[in-house]
Amino acid sequence: MTRSHATPAEGGRFLAGFALLSLLAVAIGCAIAAAHGVGVGSWARNLVAWGVGAAAAFGVARRPAALPAFLLAAPAALAATLLNAPVEGVHRWIDAGPLHINAAAALLPAATVALAALRDRRWCWLAAAAVLGLLVMQPDASQATAFGAGMIVVLASSRAPAAIRAGGAAATMLAVAAAWLRPDPLAPVPEVEEIIGLAWGWSPLAAVAAVVLLAATALWPLRIAIAGHPGWKTAALALAACCVATALAPVFGAFPVPLVGIGMSSILGFWLGAGALAAVTRSGAERAS
Repeated sequence: MTRSHATPAEGGRFLAGFALLSLLAVAIGCAIAAAHGVGVGSWARNLVAWGVGAAAAFGVARRPAALPAFLLAAPAALAATLLNAPVEGVHRWIDAGPLHINAAAALLPAATVALAALRDRRWCWLAAAAVLGLLVMQPDASQATAFGAGMIVVLASSRAPAAIRAGGAAATMLAVAAAWLRPDPLAPVPEVEEIIGLAWGWSPLAAVAAVVLLAATALWPLRIAIAGHPGWKTAALALAACCVATALAPVFGAFPVPLVGIGMSSILGFWLGAGALAAVTRSGAERAS
């Protein structure tokens, strides 16, 4: 594994800022949900997920060698969703006891960082292609768009010939388009997919604050991208693209609003992505081979 001059301190500062922004986003979402009569048992789980995600992220940040595991776990978990009973024909979840986990939302931000960090390994691209194919099969246009956006960022920075990069980007966009064309009959749940609308009806100021905090959290990886170390840039840009696409997807369809909406999976996923990016800054693993 090639090493760089990345410093653990930079990753620590990044995680501290991410912690503050994401906690405020989660907290305002909980307040909006509570104001609309959502039970404590539902919105409190978001706070628990934030704490669990934070602990996991700081652990991941100290173990850069774990990055390949995310790219291996992502297609395996997505394949497992196809074995579970569908919800109106849609497969996106894995049940772990009382928990109902959206596998893509929980794993793909970190898998995106891992792809950027290990992009010179051919097997990583096979894993990424499997992820996109499985997202089309589920279907999940939101997560296909998010992961596809991250893949295109990584492709653009790879050392492959221009024709291969262009072909890979075209294939990625076709897969994303296929996911959007698949039928998705799931109706929106107000406190999950329509939380911003609920916030606006309760307090326009709360709605604006929720949008600003979500945007700031999704864009926070750009802090690493502009930190001046070339070995971190691709992973940071790819994670930002993934998070921003996830945050924008509810504008175009009935998809969960990450962090602010009720749902643990995206909170865990954003945190794991942040921890993986901090691991890249710690080890300089982006150009690993």
